[in-house]
Amino acid sequence: MSPIFDWFFQQYQGVPTHIIILEIIGVVLGLLSAWFSKQDNILIYPTGILSTAIFVYILAFYGLLGDLVINAYYFSMSIYGWYIWTRKIDAEHYTPITTTSLKEKQICVFIFVATLIFIFAIYKFFDKWNSWTAYVDTLTTAIFFVAMWLLARKKLENWSFLLIGNIISLPLYFYKGLIFTSFQFLLFVIISIYGYRAWKKNLNKPETSLLN
Repeated sequence: MSPIFDWFFQQYQGVPTHIIILEIIGVVLGLLSAWFSKQDNILIYPTGILSTAIFVYILAFYGLLGDLVINAYYFSMSIYGWYIWTRKIDAEHYTPITTTSLKEKQICVFIFVATLIFIFAIYKFFDKWNSWTAYVDTLTTAIFFVAMWLLARKKLENWSFLLIGNIISLPLYFYKGLIFTSFQFLLFVIISIYGYRAWKKNLNKPETSLLN
């Protein structure tokens, strides 16, 4: 094998085979969910929930507590988002894409600060606040918590938060040895850019279908 392949698979030495397989499946489902999100398609939620369930298990194995909580939170936001996205505002139209109001921006600030405090407390409780990855993990968790709430509310700004979070997460997962997942975040960065553009074109437009 080439040095690149040798290095790539060396990152998985000592990792159980089922963890590697689950990571690949979770990545594929996560990419599908991100793509459906870009398309403003309700299938974002079933694919996202399955990916979330897989990564909760994987992240517990690697001890990435902040990201584990992200996925647990994402599950609850998926249920909430599924409801918001399928809710009709009249006889024919579903919830449209909009921008955040002043009140919603205030809620975002509250979610961000509360998440920082909460994740810090988790790391301290388990005595794992001892690495730079804990600081980065806490920051990205707060960013993604805001992004997921905005996504569930169908707010355009969710893509800005997702873009920032994905850029920061890419090297974190690469450092942790989750190579497939780090490549997933690279693709997430690209999808975030195109997702923002796609949603901006449909801003405030009435929606008559959930399967775009």
